[in-house]
Amino acid sequence: MKQTYRSRTAFVLGWVWLAFAALNVWDLIVRYSGKPSLVALAVLGALTALVYAIALRPATVFTEAGLVGRNPFRTTFLPWASIEDVTVSHSINVRYGDEGVLRLWTPMSSARERAKAQRRGAPRQRRGRYTTEPTLSKGEQAAVEAFAGKTHADWVGDQIRDRVESARRRDEVAAPARVTWSYDSIAVLLVAVVLVVVAIVIA
Repeated sequence: MKQTYRSRTAFVLGWVWLAFAALNVWDLIVRYSGKPSLVALAVLGALTALVYAIALRPATVFTEAGLVGRNPFRTTFLPWASIEDVTVSHSINVRYGDEGVLRLWTPMSSARERAKAQRRGAPRQRRGRYTTEPTLSKGEQAAVEAFAGKTHADWVGDQIRDRVESARRRDEVAAPARVTWSYDSIAVLLVAVVLVVVAIVIA
């Protein structure tokens, strides 16, 4: 079963930008005014290409066969058995093969998110004699304990380690990694560059 992890904030903002850009393109077409409209379209195209590559495309995907890391301009596939180590700091770094390292673009953990996670994992202090705490169900308590002191990136890193351990227990063969270029991102950026060049030449 495929599982996809993204930066929810970046993904939502990316789609908000696409909606904003679509409305502006429609307005520029309806109220076309020559060179200024072309320049505005070129700027919108360039910014939309960057938003697509940086906010919408990146994803960390779990498949039965392995880990897929979709970064802005490259896609890396790592069979679970080929993964050597996983470390999490600001980003998730996956070490594989002979000194190969895949830096996943999403999910990432900011300093603010990590500080919040640390506060969440710290034991609560009772300030009053009659202070009452809400009673949590067993499922809620298990969720709180699982995420205590951890960011979303930490949790995804743990899931990768679990998949790797499962693959090792099954004695899976460590197949080589596959790295391919992101032709969709490259194509979108090339179109944006062409628009900018055309706008500069016409202006």
